[in-house]
Amino acid sequence: MARNEQDITQNIDWLTVLIYAACVTMGLFNVYAAIYDPEEQTKLFDLSNSAGRQLMFIGSAVFIIIAILVIDHKFWEAFARIIYGFSIFLLLAVLVFGSEIKGSHSWIKLGSFSLQPAEFSKIGTALMVSKFITQPNVNLNKFKDKLWVAGILILPMLLILVSKETGCALVFASFMIVLYREGIEGIYPAMLLIAIVLFILSLFFPILYICLGLAALAAIVYRFIIPRYDRSKKTLINLSLVFGMMMLFVSSVDFFTKHVLQPHQRKRIDVLINPKADPTGKGWNVIQSKIAIGSGRLWGKGFLDGTQTKFNFVPEQHSDFIFCTIGEEHGFVGSAAVVLLILGLMCRIIFLAERQRTRFARAYGYCVAGILFFHFLVNIGMTIGLMVVIGIPLPFFSYGGSSMWAFTILLFIFLKLDAQRPYTLSRT
Repeated sequence: MARNEQDITQNIDWLTVLIYAACVTMGLFNVYAAIYDPEEQTKLFDLSNSAGRQLMFIGSAVFIIIAILVIDHKFWEAFARIIYGFSIFLLLAVLVFGSEIKGSHSWIKLGSFSLQPAEFSKIGTALMVSKFITQPNVNLNKFKDKLWVAGILILPMLLILVSKETGCALVFASFMIVLYREGIEGIYPAMLLIAIVLFILSLFFPILYICLGLAALAAIVYRFIIPRYDRSKKTLINLSLVFGMMMLFVSSVDFFTKHVLQPHQRKRIDVLINPKADPTGKGWNVIQSKIAIGSGRLWGKGFLDGTQTKFNFVPEQHSDFIFCTIGEEHGFVGSAAVVLLILGLMCRIIFLAERQRTRFARAYGYCVAGILFFHFLVNIGMTIGLMVVIGIPLPFFSYGGSSMWAFTILLFIFLKLDAQRPYTLSRT
């Protein structure tokens, strides 16, 4: 056996593993707190409840980690296309053989267990994107290569949308982070950010005001920002086209929300704009979530002492709304600790990604960081009423086998690649 394979465990970044273990452990106890019934004295090791099953998912994740560390690190780059293709096959299989759970037709039932292929499709897509941009003839500034990358991302997104799993589909927007790091022009992430901002503004303000604001912005840009020597007719036409497209986009938001989104999705947007619009319906989760978090104050009510939690005021509190339990029982201090822990994990991944000697490993590291960041931002944002409720888990904290395994695989594939860095020749 080669020396680098014998000593592979010595090169694992143990700080990242420690943060992962801390997140998983804290997540387990908060899932237990979310489902704990003081009258029945709910047992942590009882597989009939969510906490017991989560413990089983964590135990099986350990075997997954061992398998990833045993597999040769070259496997992931060599078989990236096959893994991506298999993830697409699973998404197609869901459309034919899938089961509907809570309005989402994105689950494959295996006896008493349900698997969500959409969670694992992020792994295949991350590997495929990293593999594609690693090829020596690929340049992300070429139109053809941009189309290929767009196709790699859009295909799983569309299949997930068809299965009515909008939240999972939106996660693929996070891949813009790795594309920007690997050389795509800054205009593309800027356009994505502008589109998000305009979409949000269009929800809160009348279209007329937004269009007048864009027209004023165009005039200011042309008058003060564009240098005098560049005020050609072509520049004016290009500027007019850009702001014209923005106005068209803003005008289409109303049509999109009323005629494209499903009724429950429109209701969730209405609730974001006005939380009291449906206080006993779609607005219930967010209102009760904010009450639970606010009631924790600075230090929290204590482990297993959350009243909002115990009386099940917040539905799905052990999964999508797990941050409510953290806020109520551990207060601002505990919530801040969790936020800093997850941010620390993402910063560590970016640090490790930047020191990689191969472009594939670096790009994949940024994919992992981007996916974790999107989940972190949206999940916590929706529990405190700053984001639309789209039902995506908080990494390593929320209940769920598919999400636990998918995030574990994502992270430890990268740690395996990083562990081989001392023995890898530089390829950028």
